[in-house]
Amino acid sequence: MDIKALVTYDNDILGGQQVFAGTRVPVESLFDHLEAGVSLDEFLDDFPSVTKSQAVAVLDIANKVMTSKNLQQLYAAVA
Repeated sequence: MDIKALVTYDNDILGGQQVFAGTRVPVESLFDHLEAGVSLDEFLDDFPSVTKSQAVAVLDIANKVMTSKNLQQLYAAVA
């Protein structure tokens, strides 16, 4: 799935924070919930405007970024 179809940002929506497309739910909320030990299903219950396919696709993208063989490029991008 195309990341632009999953995640959007607009300065008029939550000050430009990245949100799940078609929602006002920050992507960061997914990671905050998971970090706190909340299950994906509980996250989806808390934010019913986010679909399971959206959440799983964002997690898949994060996995691909973090396991990329080009990690040096990631380091440079976030430095």
